[in-house]
Parts: sequence; structure tokens; C-alpha cells
Amino acid sequence: MTGVLPHLSTRRALSLLGVLLVSLAVACGAAAAPKAVSVNPQLDRSEDALNPILATTVLRTGAQRVSFLLTTPKALVKAPQATVTSKFLEGDGATGETRQAIFHLWPYGIRGAYSTELTFERPGRWQLDISVDDAQFSGATQLVVDVAETSEVPDIGMVPPKSRTKTLSSAGGFEALTTDFTPDPDLYQVTVAEAISSGRPAVIVFSTPAFCTSPTCGPQVDTLSELKERHQGEANFVHVEIYDNPAEIQGDLSKAEVTQAVHDWGFTRIPGWFNESWSFVLDRQGRIEQRFEGFVTLEELEESLQEALARS
Repeated sequence: MTGVLPHLSTRRALSLLGVLLVSLAVACGAAAAPKAVSVNPQLDRSEDALNPILATTVLRTGAQRVSFLLTTPKALVKAPQATVTSKFLEGDGATGETRQAIFHLWPYGIRGAYSTELTFERPGRWQLDISVDDAQFSGATQLVVDVAETSEVPDIGMVPPKSRTKTLSSAGGFEALTTDFTPDPDLYQVTVAEAISSGRPAVIVFSTPAFCTSPTCGPQVDTLSELKERHQGEANFVHVEIYDNPAEIQGDLSKAEVTQAVHDWGFTRIPGWFNESWSFVLDRQGRIEQRFEGFVTLEELEESLQEALARS
């Protein structure tokens, strides 16, 4: 690794390779995406079938962002909008609400996901009826999800744990700091604790670019760098590597040691979680403005950061 930040096109080129590989898997019918809490037991492999992949697996009561991908056996669905209707499956099975989910294109124009805000009034099993009616595609599908009373991960409105994470100066070099092959030095200047207490908004991304379960952690860190370039001096931008000993892993995760901040923030208490990225936007008081499980686009991060910057 080097302490000099290469041109961003180099960073994008390296991340693009991983995105291309996972896109090929989706096109062939493989669901290379975050594990859902509860989904349809089998994919429909008929030619025009619409199949969902849940990206937001940590769901609790109240309003929150919900993200999902839609695929067919041949391709990823990229219609501009999808209609989502929630229904509680226990008790009276009352319908919750109907919302429009917006499609957000991921880097390089290859993949993307839908996101919307849904409110789950009660814990338990909920069904999401999802439909798309577009000039290019029309179809419907369902997701069944488990909604908990609360979340193990720091939530909106909370001040998260003030973890004393590594910085470039304390680690002595990138080899002990990150698995990013082209690290941006600006993302390793302050600890999480310092970012929370600074009096400025902050964007904190937990990810492991080299060992992500899906190939989105590298692009997620690139997106953080792009957001930083737009808001130099306005907020703190911090990347936290999932693993504490990146130089010792060398492709063998049996040697990996999870960094303390990952335990502090509750990710290791998520059933089935395995190093997928999380991103948090904090306001000036250090409270969480928004949180994102899995990949989040520059557009979505920008919107949340602007809201945090607008708060007094």
C-alpha cells in the first residue's frame, strides 16, 4: 500500500472489477447479495418472474429506510419506481401502508437497488407486496420480513458509542489500518470518538473493501471519498475497517480479528451478519441522522448529510 492517494479513476477501476463479477452472478440467477431475515423460500425461475433480494435485514418497529433489489432470471430490474404495500401477517393482518420505492443506480451503472421509508407499527412478521409497472417491465412479487421491537445497531436519534478507532498517525501506516488497496488518507485522520464529539456532522462507514461478502464495500468507501470532496471542511468523514489486523490476514479470514468498534456498535450481534458494510450520518450533536445497511449511493448520503448540516 502507499500513502499517496492515486487518481480516483484508479480506485473506481479496481472496484469495478468486483461489481462486474457480482453482476454476472445475478444475470445467471445467483443471488449474490445480503442475506435476508426472511424471504420467499424459493426463487421463481420462469422467464418473466420477478424476484426480490432484501438488502435491509435489520428491521425494527417505527419508521426506517428499507432497501431491496429486484431481479429476473435474466437481468436486474431498473424501473424508476416500484410500489410497496406492507401488511402485518399476525393477528388481524391489517395493511400498513403503500409507498413508492425509488431506484438508485450504483456506481458504474451496472447494479442498483430500490429504497423507501416504511413504518412498522408492531413487531412480528410482515409481508411486503412489491410491484413494477414500467414500459420495460411489469410484474409483482412478495417479501416476508421479521421486524424486531428494537435494534442491536445504534439507531436514528441516538448518540452511538464513542469508539477509539485507529487513525493514520496512531496506526503508523495503512497496512495496519485498512484493507483498501488505494486508501484515501483523509478518511483516517480522526477517531470515531473524535468525530462524534467534534461539533460537526460526520459520515462514518464500517466496511472491509478486500473481504466484503458482496463486492460493494470498496465502492462504498469510494463513495465516502466522493462525498468528502463535495464537503471539505464541513463534516468529518471516517472509514472504519472491519478487521483489526488487515496486514496479517493476507486472504485467510481464519486469522482475522474483528475490531473493537464493530463489537461496540453491535454488528456482531446481528444474526447471520458477516462483514457487510454499514454507513451512518451524524448531526452536529453526534446523534444519528440516518443509517444505511449495505450499499448506499452518493445521492442518498448527500441528502442525509444536507439534512444534518441544516440542523443548528
